[in-house]
Amino acid sequence: MKTLYTAVATATGGREGRAVSSDGALDVTLALPRELGGSGKLATNPEQLFAAGYSACFENAIRHVARAAKINITESSVTGRVGIGANASGGFVLSAALEVSLPGLDRDTAQTLIAKAHEVCPYSNATRGNLDVQITLL
Repeated sequence: MKTLYTAVATATGGREGRAVSSDGALDVTLALPRELGGSGKLATNPEQLFAAGYSACFENAIRHVARAAKINITESSVTGRVGIGANASGGFVLSAALEVSLPGLDRDTAQTLIAKAHEVCPYSNATRGNLDVQITLL
């Protein structure tokens, strides 16, 4: 693979710390969610960051395959949901769900774009076979 871009971020303090990108564009306080035993203070967490990244990347992949097919998308959105839970061996696993909205497109065209986007999206390619990902057209 020829790398086109490399993102760099450093986390300190784990899930109760901070994460900062090398260019300073990302600088977030992290907190363990109440559901995982945290205080519930208003701060982000790795699952939210993953959900934001995957949904943004997948929405862009839809636009990419639509442009290649000469299909005009005037409006679209992807909502990502990332869950975390325990596995049988005492570790943890993630699950992901993407809810895609493509108003103005017929259902068959939208489903075709979603399927092609799932083939080209780097997050989909990275998680394939490793993570349960559900994709729903709204």
